[in-house]
Amino acid sequence: MGRYLNTPGARQLSLADAVALVERVRASAARGARESLEALAAAVPVPIASIAIRVCPTLPPTIEERIADNRAQTVADSVMYREALATAAEARGWSVHWYDRERVFCDAATVLGREDIDAFLHAMGRSIGPPWQAKHKLAAAAALAAAGHPARRTTAG
Repeated sequence: MGRYLNTPGARQLSLADAVALVERVRASAARGARESLEALAAAVPVPIASIAIRVCPTLPPTIEERIADNRAQTVADSVMYREALATAAEARGWSVHWYDRERVFCDAATVLGREDIDAFLHAMGRSIGPPWQAKHKLAAAAALAAAGHPARRTTAG
């Protein structure tokens, strides 16, 4: 099924079998998200109140339509895992803040009352120490932005 059918190791599946496989993966992702957030909550010495997750792109509404859509095929997995994390976080009573990767640094700067947060993030990275990479800066900006905005459930998929 899909564009990978002619790749080595691929096997043909009916649409019904492909949908069933996606549903099994979704259930596994939900379990993994619940277990991972439980482990995180146990490992962190302070209570967790919220989580920031990158907003999901819009996808067709059904698994069948997602399987048939080439663009949806490329992002459906990441959307499924983000949605699993959001659902697990909400079940723990945590608020979920969905951030736009293109706006998150501006949103964080607004929360801090600054024009720009590059210097702030640079200083944060120096105090934390290595590794301080782009993904850490993004996570810090998302957390800062989440701190200043009410939670909202706005997955687009």
